[in-house]
Amino acid sequence: MTGVLDGVRVLDFSRIFAGPDSAQMLGDLGADVIKIEKPDGGDECRRLGVTSEELDKLGGPSPSFRSFNRNKRSLTIDLSTAEGVDIAKQLIADADVIINNFRPGTMERWGLGYEDMKPANPGLVYCDFHAYGPVGPMAHIGANDLALQAHSGLMSITGEEGGLPARAGSAIVDLHASLAIVSAVLAALLNKEKTGKGQRVDTSLLLSSAHLMSYFYQDYWLTGSIHRRMGTANHLSVPNQAFPTVDGFVVIIAPSDEMWQRCATALDPKRLDIEKFKTGSERLRLRTDLVHEISETTKTMEKNVIHKLLSDVKVNVSIVNNIDEAAQDAQLEAVGGVYSFEKDGNSRNYVAMPFRLHDTPGQMRLNYPELGEHTDEILSENGYSAKDIAELRKRGTIGQ
Repeated sequence: MTGVLDGVRVLDFSRIFAGPDSAQMLGDLGADVIKIEKPDGGDECRRLGVTSEELDKLGGPSPSFRSFNRNKRSLTIDLSTAEGVDIAKQLIADADVIINNFRPGTMERWGLGYEDMKPANPGLVYCDFHAYGPVGPMAHIGANDLALQAHSGLMSITGEEGGLPARAGSAIVDLHASLAIVSAVLAALLNKEKTGKGQRVDTSLLLSSAHLMSYFYQDYWLTGSIHRRMGTANHLSVPNQAFPTVDGFVVIIAPSDEMWQRCATALDPKRLDIEKFKTGSERLRLRTDLVHEISETTKTMEKNVIHKLLSDVKVNVSIVNNIDEAAQDAQLEAVGGVYSFEKDGNSRNYVAMPFRLHDTPGQMRLNYPELGEHTDEILSENGYSAKDIAELRKRGTIGQ
């Protein structure tokens, strides 16, 4: 099946999470994605979060690398060499999209910046992804997901009330940024269809984290409010948090008065369906009392019982799953959230794109690449003879 980006070539110079994830989504949509890696070790994500013993047991790269690098071909180039830069320039001249997450100025030092490459390829969509952005007083500072959770104020509102700052369990700033990259690239490609011209686009961990915090910043700009940690609760409504059960936890969210009425009636009308909890304003004011009353009710019940009671009356409710429960949940597969791919007789699952195109769906065509797996293939496609490739390999330009 042809993807919507069939015929689009993407050069992925990025590493770790956000950049690779965005390039992977473009690959899911049909783009030919070439992952540019250094010959010595490649993308650091290949080894991230696992010991050498665990890598040996896995028989390949880390789970993180596998999560963000399907539908790509790997080409190794030593960009510290003139020959390596020449190869990159030739590839860029024929590419539709570039994604990189080097620090500001790095691509320019190699002569691979947007202004360097625009004359040879005016239709190029050139995406820079940085920590704090390409300009400004912090542009030169490197950072990762956790650093921007801290910088943005996200950690100040995450964790138990009165406790220490906490990080969100997943790399949410990185993965939110990957969707920003995809959005920007697709918008620029659409504009190219209309005008014939490419353009430079950029985003950053800073912009991603600010978008995640947008309604907290807006509240501050309007009222001066500085929100603090509330555990699983939310300042917008009550109930809107996790509650204990006999066998775990459930999250209950009933923001409107009508939904609260249904929630209270289903759980314990005598305890909860009372006058002082009738309105959202009063539930906010009496947060501590209401949370106590709900907790006293739910802790005597099983989580599956609560889930059925509340979902049957259209109250927002969820069981707090652990990772194995969530990864094996039938609903995720039902909505196309899982790709299954067979390699060497073994079928493996991968999380799919976070959206579906019903006529031209994304698909997994290629497994994650081994380091430099497609170097010869890609160079041959670009006019290099077997002798040329052997000479480049002998000089270490494309690795050994």
